[in-house]
Amino acid sequence: MNRTKKKNLNQEFRRRRNRGKILGTAEKPRLSVFRSNKSTYVQLINDFTGTTLASASTQELKAGKVKKIDQAKLLGELIAEKAKKAGITQAIFNKGAYLYHGRVKAVAEGARSKGLKL
Repeated sequence: MNRTKKKNLNQEFRRRRNRGKILGTAEKPRLSVFRSNKSTYVQLINDFTGTTLASASTQELKAGKVKKIDQAKLLGELIAEKAKKAGITQAIFNKGAYLYHGRVKAVAEGARSKGLKL
């Protein structure tokens, strides 16, 4: 098995292990984070019905020339505001296969700064 396949397989194992411990409900949905090279995406998901309650991405921000970590913090604040409009005050943070570091941490801190309990 080559190095890239092994890396992707290990990432999938980490994602499934993390996801097996987390279940979002209508009152306390799962806040899922996905990072790509260009953008960061977040969703509030109700796992019982399989629906997305709110979503946001750094493409919505129109932040201009801002560092990705600063964009992630703004993204956390944006998803917290959308959650308040939907009547959600608490969420379960799902970091996926990523370390709680950098952009993922900034999203969580931004959401907490606007009053969303994670």
